[in-house]
Amino acid sequence: MKVAFSSTNSTDIDAHFGQCPFFTIYEIKDNNYSLLEIRKVNVESLNEMDRIETRVNLIKDCKLVFLTQIGPTAAAKVTNSKIMPVKVTEDTTIFEQMERLVNMLKTKPPIWLAKAMANS
Repeated sequence: MKVAFSSTNSTDIDAHFGQCPFFTIYEIKDNNYSLLEIRKVNVESLNEMDRIETRVNLIKDCKLVFLTQIGPTAAAKVTNSKIMPVKVTEDTTIFEQMERLVNMLKTKPPIWLAKAMANS
């Protein structure tokens, strides 16, 4: 399962979905995880709807996107693309969140995570 993180520095989940400069992509496989890539957002002169669509297309192969904030229009587009947005506090690191996620998967995952996994 691929997971995206809205980030400004590739170590912290510290960005609003519609304003992040890139997404850090990890893959969870067999109770382990690894960094796959960092996907840069190129949307300098686009209108709001195009900026949202560009971001959704960048992470369309992911099942979860962790972020600090997301607007209602973007949340609807993300959800309609079968990607679950997960809001976290701005002081959360990607490492901490990946550790939590893998530990949840090893035990009984919460319903929201089980749904995301079922769509993998």
